[in-house]
Amino acid sequence: LVGSAPTRSPLGIRVNPQIGGGSIGATSTATETSKFGVALRDEGAREWVVRAYAERPWLTRLHAHTGSQGIPLALLVRGVAETFALAEEINARVGRRQIDTLDIGGGLPVNFAGEATTPTYARYARLLAEQVPELRAGRYGLVTEFGRSLLAKHGTVVARVEYAKRSGGRRIAVTHAGVQVATRTVYAPGAWPLRLAAYDAEGRPKPGPEVVQDVAGPACFSGDLLAEGRALPPLEQGDYAAALDTGAYYFAHHYAYNSLARPGIYGFVPDGAGGVAFATVREPQTVAEVVAESGGAHASALTALHAPERR
Repeated sequence: LVGSAPTRSPLGIRVNPQIGGGSIGATSTATETSKFGVALRDEGAREWVVRAYAERPWLTRLHAHTGSQGIPLALLVRGVAETFALAEEINARVGRRQIDTLDIGGGLPVNFAGEATTPTYARYARLLAEQVPELRAGRYGLVTEFGRSLLAKHGTVVARVEYAKRSGGRRIAVTHAGVQVATRTVYAPGAWPLRLAAYDAEGRPKPGPEVVQDVAGPACFSGDLLAEGRALPPLEQGDYAAALDTGAYYFAHHYAYNSLARPGIYGFVPDGAGGVAFATVREPQTVAEVVAESGGAHASALTALHAPERR
């Protein structure tokens, strides 16, 4: 493509330093067998990358991303160090400052266990300065891909309690939020737990002693749980359960199980007069939209489809 038409877009190669994974395998992208990037430790791969840059002077960037949630800072820093070293090697081999920008990915983990923002960007920057001091020399531009760490603590999923019950001595609050908005939490609760808060029907924090209860979603399988055996003030019909720290992927990973509609998303700020101003970010999905998305216009397609008659 680049050979067939001029381009001003910056281009580069993503590499995999193969330095290992974190506590969540599914979000670890620098493992030995990761699907991402050129595996630098495979036989001949590093030399292939160097040669690719030498033969293509329009390759001016180098990219590596060690992983997302569950990656310790030390491993993130090591991934950046490996990328920096490769850029230096390539520029030395080609005899010019060809690579001018490093994309060091994102991956700063989020503390889903409490209110504190940890680790911080400042801590990450200090570790980079200590372990890869030449990164600050100004020879390379830096691109980052932070997402979850920017947004997670700025969003909350609020779900009304449809009803509350007891089963086998356990309290269960059935809400309108479950696997359709918290897919990772429901299917892998050990890796993606969420903090929950309880509010009454007027939106006030619920007081009173905590009791062990399950907070369930609306989908038609028993494992659709936002939390299992969680100590919270007792949730009753009409109350609200708030899933905290859900400002990132939880708004994007809608799962259309049971034709559950995508919820609306609303932004809010203090209005300066003791109240709150709201703005619609995404409209709630309507039933008509669910039907259309599910193929409503083709409802009779299969019944009208006939195989040729056999002779």
